[in-house]
Amino acid sequence: MPLVSGKQLLIEARKGKYAVGAFNANNLEMIQGIIGAAEEERAPVILQASQGAIKYAGLEYITEIVKVAGRLARIPVVLHLDHGTDFSQAVLCLRSGFTSLMFDGSLLPYEENVRITKAIVEIAQPCGVSVEGEIGRIGGVEEGEASEASPVLTDPREAQSFVEDTGIDSVAVAVGTIHKMKVKKARLNLDLLQEIADRVKIPLVLHGSSGVPDEALREAVKRGISKVNIATELSIAFSTELRKTLVKLPEEVDTRSLLKPAREALKQVVRRKIRVLGSSGKG
Repeated sequence: MPLVSGKQLLIEARKGKYAVGAFNANNLEMIQGIIGAAEEERAPVILQASQGAIKYAGLEYITEIVKVAGRLARIPVVLHLDHGTDFSQAVLCLRSGFTSLMFDGSLLPYEENVRITKAIVEIAQPCGVSVEGEIGRIGGVEEGEASEASPVLTDPREAQSFVEDTGIDSVAVAVGTIHKMKVKKARLNLDLLQEIADRVKIPLVLHGSSGVPDEALREAVKRGISKVNIATELSIAFSTELRKTLVKLPEEVDTRSLLKPAREALKQVVRRKIRVLGSSGKG
C-alpha cells in the first residue's frame, strides 16, 4: 500500500490507549528490519529520517527506499521527518514524498516556534501530510546537532496554547526523557504528563525513550502518549551484533553475510518495543 499520513494512526492510537512506534533508520538493512518486525507483529509503523540519516543516505535515497517498503508492506507505513530544522527543509521533504513532518522549534522563542510551525501546517495539511510540533525541550544531544540542549519541562498551559495557535496534529512534550540515553535511568514525570493530556486533546509524542523502563513506557501510553520515538536502542542492537559477526567471521568479505545478523537483532528489538507499546495487531 502507499505510505499513509500519521494523523489518523495516532488518533486511533490515542483512542485505543496504545502507541505507534516511530523508529529511526539510516540504511536499507535497518528499514528492512523495522518493516519486517512490524509485519510480524501486524502493527502500524512510523519510519523516521533524522538529520543525520538525511545527511548520510541522502533525502532521495531515504524517501524512495521507504516508498518501496510501504508499497510492499501489509501494514500501514508512515515516512516521518524527525526534528526538522526549518521551513525550507519541510518543503523539500513534502515534495519528496514524506507523509509526516516534525518541526523542532524548541530552542526558539515561543512566538517564533508558533510562526514557523503554523506555516508548515498551512502547506502540509492540505496535502494530507500530518505535522508534529514540540513545546518544552527534551534534553540530550539530538542527532545532527553539535551541542547538548538543557531540558525544559513542558508547561501544560503553554502546550494547550501552542496546539491552539498552530493547528498541529501531534505534539512532542518534555516530561523527563533525554535524547541518546544508553542506560535505563530516565524518570518520567507522569503527573505532569497527565496534566498535559488533560489539557491537550491531540496525540502526544515521547522523544528520548531509550532510557525509559518498559513499565514506565506502558504507563505513559495509558496517560496519553500515542507515538514513541526509538533510535538509540536500535543503533546499539545493530552495531553490537555487527561487531560480534566481524569477530566470528574475520575473513568474511560478503557484506550481506555480515549485515544480516545485525538486521535480525534490530528486528527483534523492534518487535519487543511494539509489544510494550501495545500496538501489536493494530495494523
